[in-house]
Amino acid sequence: MSDEKKGLKQQQLVSFRLGIEEYGVSIMKVQEIIRMQEITKVPQMPNFIEGIINLRGNVIPIIDLRKRFGLMHVERTGESRIVVVSVRDRVMGIIVDGVSEVLRLSDEQVEPPPPAVSHIGRDYIKGVGKLDKRLLILLDIDKILSSEEHSIIDNAV
Repeated sequence: MSDEKKGLKQQQLVSFRLGIEEYGVSIMKVQEIIRMQEITKVPQMPNFIEGIINLRGNVIPIIDLRKRFGLMHVERTGESRIVVVSVRDRVMGIIVDGVSEVLRLSDEQVEPPPPAVSHIGRDYIKGVGKLDKRLLILLDIDKILSSEEHSIIDNAV
C-alpha cells in the first residue's frame, strides 16, 4: 500500500548536491533551475552573495550556498546550476554543484535535525530525509538568510 493510502503526508522536494552531501528543498519554493551564467558583482555585499543576474527582465540576487554554509570552494563545472527559489516573497538564485532529482518523502521518512548539526546552522535545517541508503538534508530556504541580510540585498537590488 502506498504512503498516501496509509494516511501519511508526503512532501515533494528538489534534491541537489554540494560536494558529496545531498540537500532537499520544497518543490513549492523552486521556480526553475537554470544553467550557470555571467553574474554581475555588486560592491560591499556579504561574501556569499555572488552578485545579480538578469532573468528575463528581472534582476535577481545570486547566493553561493557553498560559501553560505562555510564549505570549501571548488571550481564550478558543467553540472553547476542556479536554482531559482522564492524566499520570503523575493525571488533569488542559489548556486549548487548539481541538481539530482525531484523526490517524494513521507513524514515517516523524515527525522528531526540531529542535535549536533555540523557545518550548517540548525536554523536552516528542517530535518533529515532517509531514502534507502541515502540521507537528504532538508533545508528551510526561508531561513537561509537573516532579516538583516535580506535588507542588505533589498537595498542593493
